[in-house]
Order: sequence, then structure tokens, then C-alpha cells
Amino acid sequence: MSGMELLEVFMSSLLIGLSIAAPVGPIGVLTIQRSLEQGPRAGLATGLGAAAADAVYGAIGAFGVSWLMQALAAVRLPLALFGAGFLLWMAWTLVRAPAAKRTAGAGAARSLWKYFASTFALTLSNPATILSFAAIFGAMAGRSAVTSPATMVSGVLIGSAIWWLCLSSVVGRLRERFDLRWQRRVSLGSATVLALFAVWQLTSIAW
Repeated sequence: MSGMELLEVFMSSLLIGLSIAAPVGPIGVLTIQRSLEQGPRAGLATGLGAAAADAVYGAIGAFGVSWLMQALAAVRLPLALFGAGFLLWMAWTLVRAPAAKRTAGAGAARSLWKYFASTFALTLSNPATILSFAAIFGAMAGRSAVTSPATMVSGVLIGSAIWWLCLSSVVGRLRERFDLRWQRRVSLGSATVLALFAVWQLTSIAW
């Protein structure tokens, strides 16, 4: 396998990671809200949690772990219910929490890990993601004679991480224009959007 062939697989996977991360969803809403309220590092930690979960599902799809795909499909309903409940809980915490003052707290590093873990769990609660990766990687394998699961997963992870880095950095630069009153409005708006995503997810389960 030549270096050029590996590079082509990597770049294709990187674009896949970007395309999956870029659409505005609950993770994007949380990334924007936390970047404005807590700073770009908090937004980046939030996005990287989703990127890591994408990489996990991407690895399952790329390496073709069929039994794990079937197991995840079997528990799709409870995972979806967990995800909807998690979204509602996060919306409720945003409603209840006061606007954060812009001071560096001693627990900042712990908060970053908490932001990472919350979006990692939230993204993993959507097993439809693995079906998307399985279909995409299957199409790539059928189109090209060269396949490298490790390269594919690396491309997805880096592509997704690039998107979250750009989003959190851009929003973080606008942070100083938002006073505490506007931060509160953004938090309430984010809570509303998260709740709507949860309702949509519950509705899709019912149908």
C-alpha cells in the first residue's frame, strides 16, 4: 500500500469526519453555549467528546465488528431513551444554572473532563451513527482496492476534531461581546433547543 493511497483514504475519512460533525445538532448547541459561557477550551472539550465517540463508532464500522453492530442495534431503543433523557437533563441544568462569571476556577480541568465525558456519552447513545459509518466505510471499500481501518478512524477523528476546534475558537472570540444577561439568554435558548431535540428523538422512537 503506497503512501499516496493511504493519504487518499485518510483525506476521504477526514472529510467524512467533518461532514458528520458540521451539521448543527445538540452537540453543536452545547459547544456554542459552553464556548460563550466558559470559554473556547470548554467548547473544544465538549466537541472532542463527540469526536472521540465518532471515532469509537467509526472503528466498529471500519473493522467490521458485526456482532457488536448487531448488539448495538438490539439495544437501540433503550440507548435512544437514555439519550433523550440525557438531553432533557442537560436542558434542565442550563435553565437552573446562573450565568457563569468569567473567572478561572480551581476546578476548571475537572469541568473540562466533565464536558468531554457528557458529550461522549451523549454521542454514544445514538447507535444510528454506527450504521452510518458502516454504510460509508462499506461504500469506500467497494470503491477502492485500498482499505486501512486505522487510517479511516484516524481521519474521522481528526476531521471531527478540526471542526470542533474551529467552532469553539470562532465562538470564543465573540465571547467578550456577551455580558451576563446575554449569556443567560444563550443558555435558555440552548436549553430550549436541547429539549426540542429530545422531544424529536422521543417522537422518532414512537414512530
